[in-house]
Amino acid sequence: MNIDLHTHGKLSKKSAFSPAYFAEMMSEAKVNGLQAAALTEHFNTSNFFAMYEALDQMYPYNGHYYDVDGLKLFPGMEVDIAETGHILLIGLKENVLAVRSLLEDYTAQCSFIPFKRLLDLADEFNLWKIGAHPFRTSTPLHQLDPQLLKRLDAFDFNAKDIYVQGAEAYKNLITPFAEKLGVPVVAGSDSHQCLQYGSVINRLHVSCSTVEELKEAIKQGDYEMELSPCLHTKVKASVMMKKLLKQLAGEVPSRDEAEIGYLA
Repeated sequence: MNIDLHTHGKLSKKSAFSPAYFAEMMSEAKVNGLQAAALTEHFNTSNFFAMYEALDQMYPYNGHYYDVDGLKLFPGMEVDIAETGHILLIGLKENVLAVRSLLEDYTAQCSFIPFKRLLDLADEFNLWKIGAHPFRTSTPLHQLDPQLLKRLDAFDFNAKDIYVQGAEAYKNLITPFAEKLGVPVVAGSDSHQCLQYGSVINRLHVSCSTVEELKEAIKQGDYEMELSPCLHTKVKASVMMKKLLKQLAGEVPSRDEAEIGYLA
């Protein structure tokens, strides 16, 4: 089963959830060979709960994933922590929403939740914990307490960082770091725009229907990560399109978008 473990359902935090835009994203994901994806939208995006309410109206949910016209979509979110960094949490929809409700007082940059507290919450609600883009300049994780980092279930081999830093250079950073902590590495496209799907893929040797099965397959090393030979073009085109769409909507490009645009 081919799965992308870091994807977004909206163009940006400020944009409204668009069923048509989301359907186009999922269609492009399937065209790029995906059978599954984790929806890890930012926890402090505008109208987070409304996004899941819309999905409930659009697609059947079987207790583990949404069936998006044959693609398995596992619920999740991306959470900022006080020490700087992002954590992907993936699991049952009711558990994702419950933890999001408990994070209501932590949505502003001045009041993000401490790393340990988030780990404790994730464990309490049985959520899969992935350290997002641990070597990204703007939101690094690698400098944090190793004892806390060891509690993560995986680290994110992120398409945007591969684009910025180069595949070999980024692999040489994340591989020894993750191995020293005893934590596996998984691929995530970090797609906000449909052109980025397929830039990186996890090819599981088994088909999984629950997050527990996914977690176990990764833990057992029953997968490979595959980078598209078109990764550079996919990420560059996606980020440029995202920047254009945000500018048309009156939004300012993010620091990461500006950095990628500069390198492009």
